[in-house]
Amino acid sequence: MNEKELRSMSGYLLFVAGLILLAGGVVYGVNAGDPVIGGLLFLAGFVILIGLTVINPNEAVVATFFGDYMGTMKQNGLRWVNPLFLRKKISLRARNLNGQKLKVNDKLGNPIEIAAVVVWRVGDTAKASFEVDDYVKYVEIQSEAAVRHLAGVYAYDTMEDEDLQIQEVTLRDGSGKINEMLEAELTERLSRAGIDVLESRISHLAYAPEIAGAMLQRQQASAVVAARRQIVNGAVGMVDMALSMLSEKGIVELDEERKAAMVSNLLVVLCGEKAATPILNAGTLYP
Repeated sequence: MNEKELRSMSGYLLFVAGLILLAGGVVYGVNAGDPVIGGLLFLAGFVILIGLTVINPNEAVVATFFGDYMGTMKQNGLRWVNPLFLRKKISLRARNLNGQKLKVNDKLGNPIEIAAVVVWRVGDTAKASFEVDDYVKYVEIQSEAAVRHLAGVYAYDTMEDEDLQIQEVTLRDGSGKINEMLEAELTERLSRAGIDVLESRISHLAYAPEIAGAMLQRQQASAVVAARRQIVNGAVGMVDMALSMLSEKGIVELDEERKAAMVSNLLVVLCGEKAATPILNAGTLYP
């Protein structure tokens, strides 16, 4: 079922006409002494007023007639349609769904806490009214299901496993890509209810409390190893540059044993956590 437009009339003149008929029916029935005609005028005015509907900006009215979908009115202002139509108002404004924190397992089986924020609005009033029982509840349940599915497909973070190092997207590092995938899945899930997903993003992501401490230690250890690796790479480059420059400029000739000693000393100075204490050799090169 798809949305279709229901044409309606401007209700301002009919509103005035209905009031006049109501007043005329009362006056005619009392003063003229003819309750039949007065009653008919009063009934006509009452029927006209029943057909009036006020439609606010970003609001729609879904009309049905004895179970048949007649269409949707989206014109703002005071409108008039068949008084026998059953009318239901639906807001077209954007809404925020601040999802609750969910405790799920990521791809590696680690328990994590994750939550998402979804900005949505009703795009097709017919689907929202007739394809699902309660479209607001439908959005909540499907959003939670999409977040759970996404968390189970990707790992929270890369581990020391080589296969995971090749993976391009993780929940922690690929936030932009993850948000795009979440929005695409929500769009697919909610389209059957006529819901347009305007924006979706992960609002909370953390390890579950029972493993948060262990994972923090692992992250700290990984950071230390990465820093040491960078220091060693830089130190090796500096040692190689020093030996090459000494050899090219002929400043000093070193045998293999002295080169090894120099390399050892330089690596200790460059890679050590504390500043090295220099020792000056005022004698010969080979004491």
